[in-house]
Amino acid sequence: MPNLRSYYLVWSPIQTANLPFQNYNDSSSIITFVEITISMELFYDPDFNGSGNLCETESKHCINVLRHKVDDEITITNGKGKFFEGKIINAHPKRCEIELIKTINHQAPNYNLHLAVAPTKSMDRFEWLIEKAVELGVNKISPLLCHHSERKKIRIDRIERIAISAMKQSLKAFMPEINELTPFNSFIQSTDTQTTYLAHCYESEKKALKEAYQAHSNVTLCIGPEGDFSMDEVLKAKEIGCTMVSLGNSRLRTETAGLVACHTIHLINDN
Repeated sequence: MPNLRSYYLVWSPIQTANLPFQNYNDSSSIITFVEITISMELFYDPDFNGSGNLCETESKHCINVLRHKVDDEITITNGKGKFFEGKIINAHPKRCEIELIKTINHQAPNYNLHLAVAPTKSMDRFEWLIEKAVELGVNKISPLLCHHSERKKIRIDRIERIAISAMKQSLKAFMPEINELTPFNSFIQSTDTQTTYLAHCYESEKKALKEAYQAHSNVTLCIGPEGDFSMDEVLKAKEIGCTMVSLGNSRLRTETAGLVACHTIHLINDN
């Protein structure tokens, strides 16, 4: 599929030579059009296997919203590590039919990142965290119900839609697993304590996450609600073998802490 292109008007107070699409220039300023390449569109259908029809939701988006037509080339992911490049042979808004051009297999990361986090009182903040975590390559998200949680119910279907949108926007080949809201005590009893790190704000012995974590190893990051984990929850996690970690000297909001933790793991594994 050819890249889409867009042009942006850029102003600079410094005279510059040899810039593309120049249309105005004097001794003090220059206005120029700079060409920006926009990344491809990505469609998501978990049941697509390389040929046949797109699901109804993506067919409607492809044909009615984006106005694709017969012979247009599009890219589809099944969220399981595959990209399918195909050509539209029937532009039906409910069952857009695709002819496969080629399949691209993406290798899974050599580590799994599991974010277990208490939803914030403001759903906008929590949804923002979900979006950014998916962009950073999180493999699994488990909402936690903690002692200090102010939000005790969430809509998993909405969280999944946000995760799908973030996956498509960031051109990921893997759709993260989204779990139901789980009480903290139940979650911590079922986790692999050797790879579980719990971040809290209490004064106690903690390791910096960037020092505790070993690159290319699986990790579960536990982030508490606005009022932090309770002391009982911290002691319970420590008792069964979870590692207590610090995310730095600043006191962070829940969504900021979740983002910092995910980004730390991402950077360590990106080297």
